Amino acid sequence: RRPSGPTRPPGTRPSRRKNISLPTDTMPNIRSLIGVGLVSGAALLVLLSAARDDRVAAPAPATRAATNTLRPMMRMNAGCMRSVAPPRDSRRAFYPTMPRQSRFALRAETAEEATAEAMSGETQEKKTIPPAIIIGAGRVGQALKDMGSGEDLLIGRHDFIPDDAPEGPIFIATRNNDLDAVLAKVPAERHEDLVFMQNGYLQPYLDKRNLSDATQVLVYFAVAKLGDPPTDGITDLNPEGLTAAHGKWAQAAADRFANADLSCKVLDKESFERAMFEKLIWICSFMLVGAQYPGATVGDVEANHTAEVTALINELGAAVPGVNFEPQLSERLRAYARSVAHFPTAVKEFEWRNGYFNELSKNNYMSGGKVDPCPLHSDYLAKLGIGK
Repeated sequence: RRPSGPTRPPGTRPSRRKNISLPTDTMPNIRSLIGVGLVSGAALLVLLSAARDDRVAAPAPATRAATNTLRPMMRMNAGCMRSVAPPRDSRRAFYPTMPRQSRFALRAETAEEATAEAMSGETQEKKTIPPAIIIGAGRVGQALKDMGSGEDLLIGRHDFIPDDAPEGPIFIATRNNDLDAVLAKVPAERHEDLVFMQNGYLQPYLDKRNLSDATQVLVYFAVAKLGDPPTDGITDLNPEGLTAAHGKWAQAAADRFANADLSCKVLDKESFERAMFEKLIWICSFMLVGAQYPGATVGDVEANHTAEVTALINELGAAVPGVNFEPQLSERLRAYARSVAHFPTAVKEFEWRNGYFNELSKNNYMSGGKVDPCPLHSDYLAKLGIGK
């Protein structure tokens, strides 16, 4: 015997929800909704993809045209959604928990407004930055030019600067050992515009050439090969990025990097000096420990020789006179090593890198201290036949 209970109104069919029935005439509307939803969803993806790919080149009218194309589909979708809801007088009978305004219609209107607002926004343009001279036509030099506004002058390290060259910054994107040859071709009156981007400890070199206040950049982004976009050096401990600059053209450098979605902090002299020594410690410790194990990469050192490299980092950090590093020095440097794990290891440009700590050891001995402030560093160098 069938249990007694309320009967379904004529022209309805059972619903999966208990005690709720849907009018039969809503089924074609639901099918229509699904079809229109699929079409409008696909159109939305295509338009958003096009807007993203042309974010810089596409003018604002193109964005508005894309919005106008999308709006009719969104209205069709919203109309179908509204038609699914039962009539207002029967809504309580079939949807006892639904609020007075149809939930579907509300969502459709909200989606339409949000999509139109996102599509109609003006595209963000590249920052206007001063034209620059870029010395060094390698990977980094070409990447710097690509970040600019199209008015930069890119020359080789052996080229002279022409008289009609831009009046902005002069980025030197060469190796340290090329600096003498580069400076010989830069007019003295333009020395204040120089921007040094080399690895290592440059300050003694700059001091000897009356360039103590020249702009310097600590580069933490990498360019894999000529023409490739640069990859920012962000880590799990420094998600804001590590690249930093100080000096007259520091902000211009940061704006240029921002055009390639690269981070750059503009620091005061004291903060920049501390950041510079951190990078010096990183390159000296990871390259030196890795050189003890032929073929080791930076990632190998970080993962397989953690205790050795941590001890060396702490030793070198304690040896730098007059600089107080922030806590977790070794953790920060190991985090950066993980972000460039594929880099090979080798002791190079000794004068500019490990030579600084080697001089600290030598000077302490010569002054009669007889205590090496960097014994691990000296021992690793001795095994390679390098150093004091």
